[in-house]
Order: sequence, then C-alpha cells, then structure tokens
Amino acid sequence: MTDYLEHKNLANQQIAPEKAAKIADGVHRTLDRVAQAAQAAGRDASEVTLLAATKTRDVGEIMAALRAGIRVIGENRPQEVQIKAEALRRGASSEGIDFGFHLIGQLQTNKINKVLPLVDTIESVDSAAQAQKIATRALARGKHLNLFLEVNESGEESKSGCDPDRAYDEALAIAALDGVTLTGLMTIGAHVDDEAIIRKGFTHLRELRERLLADGGAALSSCRDLSMGMTQDMALAVDEGSTIVRVGTGIFGARAFI
Repeated sequence: MTDYLEHKNLANQQIAPEKAAKIADGVHRTLDRVAQAAQAAGRDASEVTLLAATKTRDVGEIMAALRAGIRVIGENRPQEVQIKAEALRRGASSEGIDFGFHLIGQLQTNKINKVLPLVDTIESVDSAAQAQKIATRALARGKHLNLFLEVNESGEESKSGCDPDRAYDEALAIAALDGVTLTGLMTIGAHVDDEAIIRKGFTHLRELRERLLADGGAALSSCRDLSMGMTQDMALAVDEGSTIVRVGTGIFGARAFI
C-alpha cells in the first residue's frame, strides 16, 4: 500500500464549506477551459467530458466535485476504488447524482475481481491478453464492462500502455471479446515542453481510432472515445479530438501526497 493511504482517511465524508467552494470553483474554471479549448478547435463543448482524476482525494472532496457538476471520476489505484466506491455511490444516489466510475491506473490480475463490481470502465488496458482476463471474470459475474486500450504514444519507459505499432491488432482482438466492449483509446501526453511532440502523440491516437472505425466494421463501431489530455496539455488534446480529459490538480488543487 502506498504511503498516503496510511496518512489520509480517504473514506472521510466531511468537508469544510470553504474547501467545498474551492473545489466547485476548480470544476467551473476547468469546464470553462474545456469550453474555450473546444471553441478554439471548432468543436462543441458537449463533445468533451471532464473526468475528475481523484487519486488521494477523499469521499468528501469527490462529493464536492460531483455536486459542482462532475459526472465522471477516475481512480488510479484499485485500493482507492475499494475504499471510496460504496460511500460515493450511496452519497451520490441520495442526492440524485448519477456518475461514471473509471479506473485510469494500472490493474494487476489479482485485483481484477476486487474492482469489477465497483467500476463501469477500465481505461488502462494495455493488451488483449489483459482484456481477456477481465472479460473472463466479467462474464463469470454476469457483468459487462467498457474498456479503453491504453497506448504509450510517447514511448517513455515510465509510462504504461501498449506499443503504438501493436495497438491496431490489440484493439481488434479486444473488440472480439465477449463480456467487454472496446469503447475507446487512452494515452498520457509526453512529459516534455515541446508542444509539437505532445501533439504528435495525440494526433497518432486520433488517427488510430479513425483507422479502427474505418476498418473494423460492427465489432469496432463503439471505439469512439479518446481519453487524452490532462491539466497541463488539455487544450492540445481537445484540438486533436479528445473526448475525455482527465484533470486532478485543476479541480482539487495541488496534491498533498504523490
């Protein structure tokens, strides 16, 4: 377990009014940024979903974001999914809020059964082999799950995801599985200052999606989402066709823990 799990009560549901207001401001500012980026790209803001990346944030903080208009959250760690999911579902339901729950971080095989009942989408699938394991367990539980294929467009060793050269074949194999639906592709932008390099990865992912939709027929007709862009590179991602941007610090402020 990571260190912050021992130092912060992530199940905490209480939040000071001042902190809740700051989070609401963060949501609204980020939604404005999304709208501005979409307008600059000649797109409608409704085409881009703001996903709140909630790593290290407790239930109270996340509920404040949901009350402010967030409708999709993304957790990096299965441990955090388990800690927060029940309280979030209960709290949101009591307030008439419906939200999507994504896993956006790496998923080890021994954690699949633990997150399956709690999330509706896994964005971090890096191979058809991993997708097969998820699909097998989903079928056994009578559950259907949405998957994204994560592609390491930057080529950085520190990032997960499949090699771009393998992504097309991996996507075809995932789309053929029962128990899951390939609904999109995901990547993390290159950690560099050169916008041309960052944009190149986003462009390639969009082109991959277009190729899959053109070549794949019915099996790949659902692979339409592009989850790419975070706080620092959101505008570039939206300009390149992103349909989901994953923002944490822009909504919640700087993290106290890594």
